[in-house]
Amino acid sequence: MKGAELFVRCLENEGVEYIFGVPGEENIDVMDALIGSSITFVTTRHEQGAAFIADVYGRLTGRAGVCLSTLGPGATNLVTGVADANMDRAPVVAIAGQGATTRMHKESHQILDLVNLFEPISKYATQIREPEIIPEIVRKAFKTAETEKPGCSFLDFPENIAGAALASNSTPLKVQSPTPPTAPEEKCAQVAELISAATSPVIMAGNGVIRGKASHLLVDFAEKLNVPVATTFMAKGAIPFSHDLSLGAIGLQAHDYVAFGFDKADLVICVGVDMVEYHPRLWNPDRDKRIVHIDENAAEVDAHYILEAGVMGEIGDSLTRIAAKARRRADAPLHKLHDVIEREIGEFQDDTAFPVKPQKIIWDLRQALAPEDIVISDVGAHKMWMARMYQAEAPNTCIISNGFASMGIALPGAIAAKLAYPDRHAVAVCGDAGFMMNNQEIETAMRLGLDLVVLIFDDSKYGLIEWHQNRHFGRATGIEFTNPDFVKFAESFGAKGYRVEQTQDLLPTLQTALGDGTVSIVDCPVDYSENMKLTEKLGNLVSPI
Repeated sequence: MKGAELFVRCLENEGVEYIFGVPGEENIDVMDALIGSSITFVTTRHEQGAAFIADVYGRLTGRAGVCLSTLGPGATNLVTGVADANMDRAPVVAIAGQGATTRMHKESHQILDLVNLFEPISKYATQIREPEIIPEIVRKAFKTAETEKPGCSFLDFPENIAGAALASNSTPLKVQSPTPPTAPEEKCAQVAELISAATSPVIMAGNGVIRGKASHLLVDFAEKLNVPVATTFMAKGAIPFSHDLSLGAIGLQAHDYVAFGFDKADLVICVGVDMVEYHPRLWNPDRDKRIVHIDENAAEVDAHYILEAGVMGEIGDSLTRIAAKARRRADAPLHKLHDVIEREIGEFQDDTAFPVKPQKIIWDLRQALAPEDIVISDVGAHKMWMARMYQAEAPNTCIISNGFASMGIALPGAIAAKLAYPDRHAVAVCGDAGFMMNNQEIETAMRLGLDLVVLIFDDSKYGLIEWHQNRHFGRATGIEFTNPDFVKFAESFGAKGYRVEQTQDLLPTLQTALGDGTVSIVDCPVDYSENMKLTEKLGNLVSPI
């Protein structure tokens, strides 16, 4: 048995279903060993696309997504997707072929020190130096990637080790996962006392709630204690938006309605929140908030995040035990915010102005999709609108990268969503700039026979950058570009293409695209003059509570 064959057996042992990647000279032994394997190799058109698919697949399933590249430029193309997965807490195992160990000590063709390159953006990075240690390395890579807080493991696999014959019999190791710790009883009691003493507490729910499969227990906790819940962008759907205790999403740097709720709160209960999701200096600028931290991990050290109490343990269990000890709250002013936020989201549902306002695009998209369907938002101006206004009703139905926040994730992410949940609709929501960064993966989706929709907010600009430039300087520069004909572009891949010509056509066009049974691209001109209008509105907003 060769090293590559043992490696593939170890991947099968970990339950790997797909490897996303690009073949190269230095990974040919792995590619050959995959012939006849239960693992499906999905050839992508760029390594960044492969890494993003693995990233979103890991985030949706909780199991490590796997991506593969060759050495040198193939490996460096993985970097953005790996960094995104690691900062967004998505489990990924990234594998790169490498030149033979016999030439790594000197200047050599395409050789880079990949372990040192990936180490700062991974939880675990190592080189496989002997074929006999493959089972240990693979097991550690998956255990590390999937253990809370999840992230990326990177494996550098030299070609001569992959092709080497094993000197002894080696087999995959038993798959084991650590059991999350149980929080100390005295800590649960301390937090329960703080909640009981508070007059206007509020919950901030983060992506850790979804990773911990504790969303239903979060809802139970909020209902039992009558405490309103705001989610971070990455935790949308942890409580259904339609729930009376939902305040929607928090995460804008500007002051919106949900931010007023945090102004009024006398206790902020942070549940499963990673600091990259929404920095506390934005909601605790004066460092005077009383804060409770509930998570599997200790709180990050930050001057704006000094705790009254912290509870470390399995999130769902902690919430259940705290709720059993705490006193139910009477309605506070914060409870009035739900109806105010709900009215704001529906304000443009009947708007017919063209180009289409972002609020209307999101309203129609929500009407076209079922509660369990999945949207993956790219990064750009549209992301801010999606984060604020898309009404997620279930966990992991609105995927937003808000840790590393990389453009180009949405189309690969939609591919991941369809592979993970083939019975649900998947929509990649892109700006025109983000779409063009990984549009080559349309061919991958077509080759796989996937049905998904790409909705493009089309303004022929880097709209988010224009928004920031106008806010800071009152003018913009370097943000305009020219797009292809997206309908013809789609058709050149054999996909369906639609261009929205009037606002009334948007919803029926989306409904048609969702029923096409193939890849469909919907090009929708967007009126981003709404960006600065929102800035002005939020600057003059008066608290309703």
